[in-house]
Amino acid sequence: MASLSFIIGIIGNIISVLVFTSPIKTFLRVVKKKSTENYKVLPYITTLLSTCLWTFYGLLKPDGLLVLTVNGIGAVFQFIYVTLFLIYAPPDKKIKIANTVAVLNVGLPGSVTAITLLAIHDNSTQLIFVGILCAGQTIAMYASPLSSMRIVIKTKSVEYMPFSLSFFLFLNAGIWCIYSVLIKDFFVGVPNAIGFVLGATQLILYTIYKNKSKMSVKSRDVMSEESPAELVKGAIEMQGNDQEINLKNRSLNKGSSMPKQQINRQYSMPKITKTLSFGPHELHYNCAPIDDVEVGEKHQP
Repeated sequence: MASLSFIIGIIGNIISVLVFTSPIKTFLRVVKKKSTENYKVLPYITTLLSTCLWTFYGLLKPDGLLVLTVNGIGAVFQFIYVTLFLIYAPPDKKIKIANTVAVLNVGLPGSVTAITLLAIHDNSTQLIFVGILCAGQTIAMYASPLSSMRIVIKTKSVEYMPFSLSFFLFLNAGIWCIYSVLIKDFFVGVPNAIGFVLGATQLILYTIYKNKSKMSVKSRDVMSEESPAELVKGAIEMQGNDQEINLKNRSLNKGSSMPKQQINRQYSMPKITKTLSFGPHELHYNCAPIDDVEVGEKHQP
């Protein structure tokens, strides 16, 4: 059983490292452009906090080597990302980022370490205290995609929920959930079980709305391509209706002592064609209301 848990832990380490290294491409772009652009630093600051706490938990736990190694590696990567943010962030944001890092990545872990080592002397109590903090932080991290899931349901589009990230988070949570069962670690198991369920939900949503997203994009493209043709077709049909109505009016007025003056319809083919060529200002000044057109034509000599 110990060997199996070690193998599962090694697999979990590999997957977690892949997740930790996924932003490398983003930060290569940051370094190249010497700007953080619109990227947000808070996810990296909170992940650095989480990996620091889990590294400390791995140090306290007698058989916590695999927890220690993966989170130690993760802390190094997150430290590099946060440092690059401090270097390339706009000057007006550097002070705010530095203050946030000082509180969350220096002050909080330092306080937890000091309280654990100085105020709590029993190892099991130390593990419970740090484990609760780690579990709470991990649950908050796994719950962060809930907003993107809400957007997917609302828009019926998976555009804002990348499949690869959802899949690797799901896989990572599943592996560590199995590992926690094998070593009987409640603090590792609970947050990763929640992450596994949320990851599975994201994949289900992706499966449901993936085809719908493609269909909606395709239908928008078809509508954009067919709209001019449909407009011309409608204009031609309208012109035909106008001619039919004029013929009927002529037949009705035939033989009358006072022939009824015909009023040109506003939506004839030439006028539609001319209107389609108008700009916004020309439309405002050239498209008069129907009543005004009729009054103007009635007063013509």
